[in-house]
Amino acid sequence: MSLPRAFAVIPAAGMGKRMGAAINKQYLLLDGKPILAHTLAVFQRCDLITGIILITPQDEIPFCRNEVVERYGLTKVLSIVPGGAERQHSVMNGLQALQGLAQDSDVVLIHDGVRPFISPALIEQSIRIAADGSGALVAVPAKDTIKVVHNGFVTATPDRATLWQAQTPQSFRFGQILTAHQHALQDGFMGTDDCSLLERIGGSIRIVHGCYRNIKITTPEDLVLAEAFLQHPAGETP
Repeated sequence: MSLPRAFAVIPAAGMGKRMGAAINKQYLLLDGKPILAHTLAVFQRCDLITGIILITPQDEIPFCRNEVVERYGLTKVLSIVPGGAERQHSVMNGLQALQGLAQDSDVVLIHDGVRPFISPALIEQSIRIAADGSGALVAVPAKDTIKVVHNGFVTATPDRATLWQAQTPQSFRFGQILTAHQHALQDGFMGTDDCSLLERIGGSIRIVHGCYRNIKITTPEDLVLAEAFLQHPAGETP
């Protein structure tokens, strides 16, 4: 089957307070290069990706353009748009920037700017599933037992076999996810991820079995782990 065009929307507008660093986490260096540059480079190299919309804080756009996009030759970045008050608002800004560029049947992959270890194989699997009309969620089975807690007391222990940890990319047909975001905006609904917005309006989501290396770098411990992954690349392919 011939695949539709695919675009990546990369939110990188978070402040990274948990990292406790002097600069936002997406610009911290990993092997001498900003984390965000590592992430964007994966999509830059992927032949299936037509273009990238990057989302950063308004006041960081010039810095990001000069020190990340231009410095590392990331020519697939079509636009850098300002983020919103919450991640969901930032993604909506990115989707609006795609209007006029993407058709409803094109695929959009929404991927965290601080997940630099996503593999080309997972990108391709996500595109293929989304092209068939379902949302595609990269996720991994939960390793730990999960407890439901209310007011400090455990109220339930869900069956771990049914629990998966959501990652990104989360991929959809463009018209489908734009509609889901528009409905959420109109209704004042805030979801925990993009898939939850599509679930809310009756869309189906298929799991793409991910990789435990596809971490989101948000704490100093994550950065240590990321450095270790770079030093020991064996097993990177999911």
